[in-house]
Amino acid sequence: MELGSEKSHQGYTFVEFVAIIVIVAILSAIAAPSWLGFLNAQRLNAAQAQALSIMREAQASGKREKRVWEACFRQNATEKKVQWSVHPVTPSDSRTCANARWQNLIDADANQIAIANSGSARSTLFNRNNIYRIQFGYKGRVNGQLGKITFIAANQTNQNRSSKRCVVVSTLLGAIRTAGNNECNGD
Repeated sequence: MELGSEKSHQGYTFVEFVAIIVIVAILSAIAAPSWLGFLNAQRLNAAQAQALSIMREAQASGKREKRVWEACFRQNATEKKVQWSVHPVTPSDSRTCANARWQNLIDADANQIAIANSGSARSTLFNRNNIYRIQFGYKGRVNGQLGKITFIAANQTNQNRSSKRCVVVSTLLGAIRTAGNNECNGD
């Protein structure tokens, strides 16, 4: 056997390399929509859970302090983020959520969700100037109107709003429940 007569077979040829890149690109194109749908569902679930917790916090604070508390939600137009606030209602100030210290819902992903305000999945909590609120009295009961707040993914088109999550205040006694997708439709 002579030295140098064997060919070295190390590495990939250019054609093999291009074939691998094409296969990876095709698999990525197939998987990307599913991954984005999964991320949207996780964000909606997190927004729903946090909104439920916020409403229960307002309800518990109303019972504990024996005064009216409110939970407020808004879609910040300038930052395009969903925000919330929980605070006592001041009798001398009748403005909606006047004492609000706004915080982002689901923190860094607050701009990835939106409050549904039109169509069959609209939010029906008391709304003034695109601020949604629910008030709880000193016994934990709803102080006024019943309703729901519905969240959708911010990147969904108007025709494709199938993924939604909502928190519903369903009785004057203050019963709060969660729902999803078609259960969020209607009033």
